[in-house]
Amino acid sequence: MITTIITFIIVFGILVIVHEFGHFYFAKRGGILVREFSIGMGPKLFYRRGKDGTTYTLRLLPVGGYVRMAGAEDDEDEIKPGTPVSLYLGKDDQVERINASKKSTLFNGIPVEITGSDLEDELWIEGYENGDESEVKRYPVAHNATIIETDGTELQIAPKDVQFQAASLGRRLMTNFAGPMNNIILAIVTFMLMSFVQGGVAMGTNQVQVASAPVSIAKKAGIQNNDKILSVNGQKTKDWTALSTAIQPRANKATKVVIQRGNTKKTLTLTPKGEQSNGKTVGMIGITQAQNKHIGPILASGFTQTWTMTKALFGALWNMVSGHFSLNDLGGPVAIFATTSQATKFGLVGVLNFLAFLSINLAIVNLIPIPALDGGKILLNFIEAIRRKPLSENVEAGITLVGVGFLVILMLLVTWNDIERYFIH
Repeated sequence: MITTIITFIIVFGILVIVHEFGHFYFAKRGGILVREFSIGMGPKLFYRRGKDGTTYTLRLLPVGGYVRMAGAEDDEDEIKPGTPVSLYLGKDDQVERINASKKSTLFNGIPVEITGSDLEDELWIEGYENGDESEVKRYPVAHNATIIETDGTELQIAPKDVQFQAASLGRRLMTNFAGPMNNIILAIVTFMLMSFVQGGVAMGTNQVQVASAPVSIAKKAGIQNNDKILSVNGQKTKDWTALSTAIQPRANKATKVVIQRGNTKKTLTLTPKGEQSNGKTVGMIGITQAQNKHIGPILASGFTQTWTMTKALFGALWNMVSGHFSLNDLGGPVAIFATTSQATKFGLVGVLNFLAFLSINLAIVNLIPIPALDGGKILLNFIEAIRRKPLSENVEAGITLVGVGFLVILMLLVTWNDIERYFIH
């Protein structure tokens, strides 16, 4: 259980960091202020402000993360009238820090009860100083001033010129696409690493590698590394899939196997051992696919395996939308945790394969054009390009709200279904 928990946190952490770093990097390149880069959700455990104006946060629940961009739909700095704050004045008597938290000891500032503020356009804040309601004082706010929010997190304010909508359409589109793009890159790199760990790439032919275990049935029968199995009980086996299909039904049955070693052909007899797999008894003789150990195929495997898995996932999505939808086709954090336990049983290779699989899943799911997902934001970017102007803030906010509501309901249903599937039944 401890191994599963640690693996789950590491895998989930890598997925989130890589995905959100894509948004973060291209937002920065596009001149958009990233106010917060958070790993985890919920209450903050630790934060540090960088010289780049971004606050880096570690939060309690390791089930996600986010990049908080200035002016995005989940970002606001409104300080309601009546809110007590402390103001720290710097050069030219401009406000450099606004303490809106209840921790009055953070710095010695001027106590002010807010009556109004503008932290986007004209950059000012006003209110009653030291409880004196006979006069409203207005203070200019520095462009790079910070605000300490109610939970104690200090963020840079978000003037209009560094907000998300101030960037060009192309830069906003790239920022939205960068998260899924990074997950695809992660999958490619992970598959390459997996091939290195395995010592090569499976050749996919009828050329075999014999298991090193002394009880290997193939080894006992005289099969050697790099032999080609041409047929099983008269059934030709031109590739690995045909070979596996021919052997599996032969559990505990005497079987004739024709092999080729160099220019010589031999006929051997062996009896595949019956093993349980997915509730069925299948024949095993102790062989694996021969490995190509050259660097070229190993590097290429990152791309080929990513493409193969991507096609499989798109096929699964098509089955879902074509009338075969089931909640069992989906999985949330509970399902990922349960599957992590299975992946760890196969060691580092199993974990790497699982990481690549999840990374491609995350990329594809995020590109679905549902509001609140990256795909929904990209769709709005294309609509803006066609209309040559963005949708109104109210329309966009309404669309996003519908998308968030749909995702929340779906996540609750999926999570409950996962709990029933893995822990109740």
